[in-house]
Amino acid sequence: MSYRPLPLILRYAVLVVGMLFILVPMYVTITVALKTPAESAQNFFSLPSRLYLGNFEEVIREKRFFTYLTNSVYITCVSVLLMLIVIPMAAFAISRNYHKRHYRLLYALILSSIFVPFQTIMLPIFRHLFNLHLLNQHGLILMHLTLALSEGVFLCVGFLKNIPLELDEAAKIDGCGIGQLFVRIIYPLMRPIIVTLLILNALWVWNDFLLPLVVLNRHPDYWTLPLFIYNFKSEYSFDYNLAFAGFFITMLPIILLYGFLQRHIIAGLTEGAFK
Repeated sequence: MSYRPLPLILRYAVLVVGMLFILVPMYVTITVALKTPAESAQNFFSLPSRLYLGNFEEVIREKRFFTYLTNSVYITCVSVLLMLIVIPMAAFAISRNYHKRHYRLLYALILSSIFVPFQTIMLPIFRHLFNLHLLNQHGLILMHLTLALSEGVFLCVGFLKNIPLELDEAAKIDGCGIGQLFVRIIYPLMRPIIVTLLILNALWVWNDFLLPLVVLNRHPDYWTLPLFIYNFKSEYSFDYNLAFAGFFITMLPIILLYGFLQRHIIAGLTEGAFK
């Protein structure tokens, strides 16, 4: 059966629908954040009559806002840094020893975790972390690293299979040990997939809600920004204008990171998944 591409009008229709799914929530977030409660009560979806920044000022004046911001920055930076060290090292060991049976078994075991929904392991994770006294930021960082291994190793192993073994042999002849080979030669060549891991995991960790809810929600001092937004309500009502201002402040850093590095994503994912 020959492949027939979709008609041009149908392809544009799919693109338009996809854009609406992205742009409409962004429009609502920005417009509600820039309106007064009175304006929102009159018409929730209308454009603001003027740029009202009082919602942002009130969110930032929240006495613990910068504590939550610091928590999110710390957890994201440390988690992603560990991922960018551990995942390429594990993938390098597996890709260069794939001919050995126990390495293939280890690779299959790591990939099998992709098919396990987080909801099925949420309660065991909580109990183990509680028993290990790790219901804190360090326990959350370890869980982020663990849950990122399967997808990261899969992408990196696929990328490394495209780097010829002759390069390793030439480096060893020149006197490089395994450590020097990885740090000086292999890791720099992995830059496209490293940047891809950086962006994907930074997006995930920064916006992650469910895992911090399980691990950190016992004490407000440990909250991240998503948990702060989740708990951002007054005693008797929920202020949508303040909440959407908080959403926008939370989204802004990761949007800027994505915009700065997004050109590397497609190349890295393609090379990691298919080569």
